[in-house]
Amino acid sequence: MRIQKVSNNRSFAMEKAIRLKVRKDLDPRQQLTFIRLKGSLISKGYTEIIHIMDQDDEFHINSFETLPEYRREVEEYISGFISSENLADTISINSY
Repeated sequence: MRIQKVSNNRSFAMEKAIRLKVRKDLDPRQQLTFIRLKGSLISKGYTEIIHIMDQDDEFHINSFETLPEYRREVEEYISGFISSENLADTISINSY
C-alpha cells in the first residue's frame, strides 16, 4: 500500500485493485471505445493513471489504483460499459 497525492490536495492510501485484460488486435472502433473508457475512468476521478503491460501475444493488461470504497462502483461502471459497447469478447475485468 502507498500514499498517493490526489488533485484536491487530500492524501489517500491507494490499493492496486482493478485489471483490464484487453485483446491486442482491436479494430479502430474498439480502440476508440477503449480509449473513451480509460478517459472516463480518469475524468470521473476513479484513478489518475492507467498502467499498460504485455501479458502475451494476444493480450495487454491495463491496471490502475482506486480507493477501496470506490472499487465496487468502478467494477460496475466498467462492466456496464463493456456490456453496452459490446466489448465482452475484447475486454475482461479482474480485481486483485
